Amino acid sequence: RDAQPTPTNPHCQERPRTSPNKKPAPPLLPRRHRRQPPDPGKKEPAPGEAKAEEEMVGAPSSPVVNVYPLANYTFGTKEAKMEKDTSVADRLARMKVNYMKEGMRTSVEAILLVQEHNHPHILLLQIGNTFCKLPGGRLKPGESEIEGLKRKLCSKLAVNSPSFPPNWQVGECVAEWWRPNFETVMYPYCPPHITKPKECKKLFIVHLTEREYFAVPRNLKLLAVPLFELYDNVQRYGPVISTIPQQLSRFQFNMVSS
Repeated sequence: RDAQPTPTNPHCQERPRTSPNKKPAPPLLPRRHRRQPPDPGKKEPAPGEAKAEEEMVGAPSSPVVNVYPLANYTFGTKEAKMEKDTSVADRLARMKVNYMKEGMRTSVEAILLVQEHNHPHILLLQIGNTFCKLPGGRLKPGESEIEGLKRKLCSKLAVNSPSFPPNWQVGECVAEWWRPNFETVMYPYCPPHITKPKECKKLFIVHLTEREYFAVPRNLKLLAVPLFELYDNVQRYGPVISTIPQQLSRFQFNMVSS
């Protein structure tokens, strides 16, 4: 008789035998995770370019500056602070005398921000009817930039009362300006042929708290000037103040409502 084929149970099929030393094949990855063959028409990035792209993906965001309404702050007056020089020529002459004694002059100035109509404004001190400047001044020999700026801010804007202690939060240095000679011209860099500059001026952003009390000398005025008025207005404010909007463009302003 012919041998009959053995019936097979689909639920009891014999599994294929594998060698005990043979590792099972890895599972297939989804299509989006599979390595694609190189595109012959695509240029491979240089090692430096690939690294730069990775760093850009994880780059930190812009620093945030909280800006509070001008109405949050209280302004008063105090005794007058007389200027040491009556003219620009006198100021340059005094600078030359101090340079012979102490060397290069180092000065620091503060950028104080407030907001009006949801737009940043900078506080400027006005002398007379036309001249405006940032609060600050010259450092003493051996004095640090932060402590010197706080001292100048107290002299120019702080209330002379222990009941209202100032809280100056000095932040980043946003600009450096150099005076190569005893002249009014300053540059945002030190010219390469200048080995002995006469002054280095640094601008710091100073973070204001939600509430502050200011006392302005009677012979000065404190103005809140919008950035759009400062921008490119060299004739009115000079090259240092008129370029502050560009220097602050890397910051993110958080307009805090009252």
